[in-house]
Amino acid sequence: MAKFSSAKSARRKERKRKGRIATRRKKEFTYCGMTIDELQELSLDELLPMLPARARRSMKRGIKPNQAKFWKHVDEDKPLIKTHRRDIVILPKLVGKRVAVYNGNTWIEFDIQPEMIGHFLGEFALTRRFQKHTGPGVGATRSSKYMPLR
Repeated sequence: MAKFSSAKSARRKERKRKGRIATRRKKEFTYCGMTIDELQELSLDELLPMLPARARRSMKRGIKPNQAKFWKHVDEDKPLIKTHRRDIVILPKLVGKRVAVYNGNTWIEFDIQPEMIGHFLGEFALTRRFQKHTGPGVGATRSSKYMPLR
């Protein structure tokens, strides 16, 4: 039995076929127009003007002794760097490293991605848990049980 398709379905199939992308090319990461390799070659003085204001001001004040200890661990090529320091600015030489930051309760482990440059470590280890409130519980008064129908 021959299957006949309408002109409308033929156009739809053609649009669908054109909409498909055979191979999706991964877009290379750039920060201020520079690739990650170019960023890693820059000195700190050349990198500072590219950072956001808060990170730039923090770095201009200088590196504190505790932060210097962290950067020493980064240079040692440890597989996992554990730290309590949440105020460390993520620089290009940290990209690709695995870091565990203490959030006051547990260690939050994450890999440093190129998109994190200019942020602080503490931004990725949240200290507060999001609490979603549901409806009224057992023992609630009649007035608090009212739920509007929308």
